Amino acid sequence: MFGKRSIDPAPRSHYRSERVSAINGQYFFSTREGTLEGPYFTRVDAERNIDQYIRRMQQASALTARSSSLSH
Repeated sequence: MFGKRSIDPAPRSHYRSERVSAINGQYFFSTREGTLEGPYFTRVDAERNIDQYIRRMQQASALTARSSSLSH
């Protein structure tokens, strides 16, 4: 996902890092918000859930924008 969120600061260089990490045999992924999501049993499960997490965040952002435009 390369898009800029409305809450992101001005454009700057972004460096990709590994999102999935293994801790004690369980897999987690890190988010832009600074959280670790998981645990998952396999790396594939964690990677699959990254896409689901991004979709949830996009939906939440769209709902928030829609509700704020309705209240104005």
